[in-house]
Amino acid sequence: MTDTTVAVLGTGIMGAPMAANLAAAGLTVRAWNRTRAKAEPLAGKGVEIADTPAGAAAGADFVLTMLDDGSSVREVVEDVLRPGAVWLQTSTVGIEWTATLAALAEKAGVPFVDAPVLGTKQPAEQGELVVLASGPEGLREKCAPVFGAIGGRTLWLGPAGAGSRLKLVANAWVLALTNATAESVALAGELGVDPKLFLDVISGGALDVPYAHLKGGAMISGEYPLSFATRHAAKDARLVLAAGGEGLDLGGVRAALAHLDAAQDAGHADEDMAAVYYGLRVGLPGR
Repeated sequence: MTDTTVAVLGTGIMGAPMAANLAAAGLTVRAWNRTRAKAEPLAGKGVEIADTPAGAAAGADFVLTMLDDGSSVREVVEDVLRPGAVWLQTSTVGIEWTATLAALAEKAGVPFVDAPVLGTKQPAEQGELVVLASGPEGLREKCAPVFGAIGGRTLWLGPAGAGSRLKLVANAWVLALTNATAESVALAGELGVDPKLFLDVISGGALDVPYAHLKGGAMISGEYPLSFATRHAAKDARLVLAAGGEGLDLGGVRAALAHLDAAQDAGHADEDMAAVYYGLRVGLPGR
């Protein structure tokens, strides 16, 4: 596959390891990032660093976007899409933005694959993301080497947009679970109970979730190695709530968003989303 070129636009905490894994799989990779310094370490991993999105995308077989939000994606790609490339949109941008970006691709004559990924920093580094692909069925085989390099599993879900819908469903669970873990850890402290006992009591049983140990351990230790930033989690919570509309009461996600916003206001926006823990006290009336 060395004759296949992938342009990776966005080399943050997710895009950088994705680009590295693509290069390690033998694909030719050109990467661009708004802050070039964040992309530079990839040069030592066989990735060519481009000065502009157009420079990265020129002549590429695939253009892969991994950026903060829909607005950022549109801004970066609207002048670089050219027929001959396949656009793999892996950012989490929600339903409305996915439709907007699909229309942009159609106008440019570029096949569009909506392919948000499940997983954070460590799965990205290990090439074990879950790719939620949706788009033209005829592209499935062509995309396989790219998705195989960044993910441990790829699900093809139907027309473009289906991937983003399932990603929002999964994110609703992640957000509610992270917030519920924070509430239990905080309540333990309030009641004079060692919060480690909470994780111990759920361990190994039907209530056990490895993710709770990961995030709960961070909350208990007060150390938040960055896996997925609080500000990005808040953005995703808003996308989930927008998708649910007015007819669905997603109370767990609403509570998570309130606490994430409070944590951001307290200065934890760029820490791991486990910092939602700080939002419980900051965000409560009278506290």
